[in-house]
Amino acid sequence: MRCPKCGCQDDKVVDSRASREGATIRRRRECTACGQRFTTYEEIEHEGLMILKRDGRREEFAKEKLLSGIRKACQKRPISPKLIEDLVERIVDTVTDKYEREVPAEFIGKQVMDGLREIDDVAYVRFASVYRRFQEATDFVQEVKKLEAKQ
Repeated sequence: MRCPKCGCQDDKVVDSRASREGATIRRRRECTACGQRFTTYEEIEHEGLMILKRDGRREEFAKEKLLSGIRKACQKRPISPKLIEDLVERIVDTVTDKYEREVPAEFIGKQVMDGLREIDDVAYVRFASVYRRFQEATDFVQEVKKLEAKQ
């Protein structure tokens, strides 16, 4: 690790503990050159998991891309970043428990929509509009009516 203050690569770990229900390890580090303390996180890398897209293409699964999509759907909504991160962790855990090599994009999309439906209706409709490729305003109206019927 490089020190964020001086750039030195020599540091010592001051404290380690599990974070996010054991999914990551949080480490407090101290630079041996300047004494600056900083935090790093370690997590399991799910190598080799591919997403099978609708058009048949394969793309490497990226947690960051999933997080970005959910953040966009939740933009300017009263949803805490922790809630979003917890949803992403839950989806990643579900995907990696159920699939080893290839996961259909539809499975991930359904997990995101189910999670967003529980959190925020507006974020759910935003995500659904992109995921289901809404073409007209009537598509939005139909989705909102479905939400109202379930409530």
